[in-house]
Amino acid sequence: MTLVGDEPIRVLSSAMFFTAGAMAAFRAASLILNFRSLSVWLILLDHYANITNMTDTATVPSTLQAIRAALDLTQAELAERLGVSFATVNRWEGGANKPQRAQLAKITALAEEAGVDLGDAPVVGGAVVTRRRGRQAKSATPTTKPMEQMLWDAACSIRGERDAPKFRDYLLPLLFLKRLSDVFDDEIDRLAEEYGDREVAIEIADNDHSLLRFYLPPEARWAVISGRAQYDWPDDERGRSTRPRDVGEHLTKAVRAVVRYNPTLAGVIDVVDFAAERNGERDINPGKLNGVVETFSDPRYRLGLADVQPDFLGRAYEYLLRKFAEGSGQSAGEFFTPTEVGFLMARILRPKPGQACHDYACGSAGLLIKLQLVANELDPTAKVPLKLYGQELQAESYAVARMNAIIHDMDIDLRRGDTMINPKFRTPSGSLDQFDLVVANPMWNQPFGASIFEDDPYDRFIRHGGATSGKGDWAWVQHTSTVLKDGGRAAVVLDTGAVTRGSGSRNQDKERNIRKWFVDQDLIEGVILMPDNLFYNTMAAGVIVVLNKRKPESKKGQITLVNASKRFTKGKPKNHLAEEDVADLARLFNTGEPVEGEVAVIDLQQAADADYNLSPSRWIQQASALDHRTVPELLSELVELDSAARQIDEALANMLVKL
Repeated sequence: MTLVGDEPIRVLSSAMFFTAGAMAAFRAASLILNFRSLSVWLILLDHYANITNMTDTATVPSTLQAIRAALDLTQAELAERLGVSFATVNRWEGGANKPQRAQLAKITALAEEAGVDLGDAPVVGGAVVTRRRGRQAKSATPTTKPMEQMLWDAACSIRGERDAPKFRDYLLPLLFLKRLSDVFDDEIDRLAEEYGDREVAIEIADNDHSLLRFYLPPEARWAVISGRAQYDWPDDERGRSTRPRDVGEHLTKAVRAVVRYNPTLAGVIDVVDFAAERNGERDINPGKLNGVVETFSDPRYRLGLADVQPDFLGRAYEYLLRKFAEGSGQSAGEFFTPTEVGFLMARILRPKPGQACHDYACGSAGLLIKLQLVANELDPTAKVPLKLYGQELQAESYAVARMNAIIHDMDIDLRRGDTMINPKFRTPSGSLDQFDLVVANPMWNQPFGASIFEDDPYDRFIRHGGATSGKGDWAWVQHTSTVLKDGGRAAVVLDTGAVTRGSGSRNQDKERNIRKWFVDQDLIEGVILMPDNLFYNTMAAGVIVVLNKRKPESKKGQITLVNASKRFTKGKPKNHLAEEDVADLARLFNTGEPVEGEVAVIDLQQAADADYNLSPSRWIQQASALDHRTVPELLSELVELDSAARQIDEALANMLVKL
């Protein structure tokens, strides 16, 4: 039975015990639900029947500040006392949200404990101020360590730093589950603001899952997993309790329950069994796993909609991979593109609404996501999203890519497989699909067998400069060109040596010959030399090679070279590009005008004369600060040197006198 028109209001107005405030809440709810179903209204009726007076929440921010001052608490400590997250207390004090009845009762009780007189407390600048004599109130701003450190601590807490890499695959689904739970709580808070009560919001969400992005059943909500909320586990069909024995079994049940209610998450969140055993022993000791859950439960590390940047999961994955590689002594096994480099590539390509974009070595899908983020920035009113396609070989990276796409609310066609051997995006006729934009950071200096190039069914190599040997950097560029539409552009990250190897060789190196083919075809729009120590798992600088199958008239027959090796902010353990440097480098490249010390524009004949050495450092000499100094600076240094020389002479003379 469905209620339509003003019928819900008439039904509810017949309950004479309702206050005007409750009726206003119902009218708002009727607009939101569009009179969805009688069951929803019955839920509202049940919960509001006993409401005769709503507590005034106008003084909540000042009351919380007074409680913290009286009890000498930070916001995080107050949140723990109230059984809510730090972010919730922060929003209450800022006036963004209002606590519900049960939460107001806790606040009132705590105010009584603190001796805060809500009626008589002095007001200073709009805030109630109550202090204990002789004690200083702590700052309301909590001290937090980076989320990356939290992840590393969680990894090491399982079995120590040496074995931490083995548990990457457990941490990421757990992190994703925590993210889903925190977002679920945020959406329940939003519904509670609309319906006036959190319990009402949860009951409505339980009856209508379409109100949420992802519905989490009670046993999968983080408060239940961490033991901060109770859940009555039902009995099975044979009358046996389904309560898990420990946190490992609970997590496995939780992720499987999430998939039951959200089938799109199959193969994403349920990729591991947290209760798996080997030879009669758990892969992860439940006690250790409980420690990880507690680490993730720290209110400072909330992962809700307003708590972290949208691409936090990809960044977390990259961080863990780098840390694991460092701990196990690996060098350059898996490459993931630093966030700022991804944004630089996207700003160079300037994606337009509706374009088809591809990454054939997509990792955690960070490059594709950044294309969409930049497209949104360039055209905020666009209604048509990019069409995103990614292929990834590693199962773990593939799962994280799907998580990343879900977190960003982006539709990405992701497929698993080895792109060099078995590219998955093909037309019905068997040829390779083509795209408007291609971005990629394939593994550098990857060796391939000669048969892959000589017997390629898609003619990616012979038709694009010939088969290479040894390192496969230019083989990836050849694949890029094959899957690029006429008029398309691409940005590919390669090892620095890829643009120089073989130049000047008497043996006509195969890599050099492939570069020659791309130059002769006028397909290379430019090369950007990146700073050292920027990429994960390697100290090498790396370059971005930009292809363009339809150069504008102003760039035809030319190659833009950018030396960005000095454009970095020093960091530990990795350097990074500042946001303003990313924007400026993209502008310099797309403008394509020479800039002394940073940008050179060469023609195809100059490239040929240099035997196709396309390294920006070959064409752009960057003088150090010591090479160009003013006359006063030089005179000052000369005076200092003269003074030092005199001191040396005097010391030497004293030594000789003694002799």
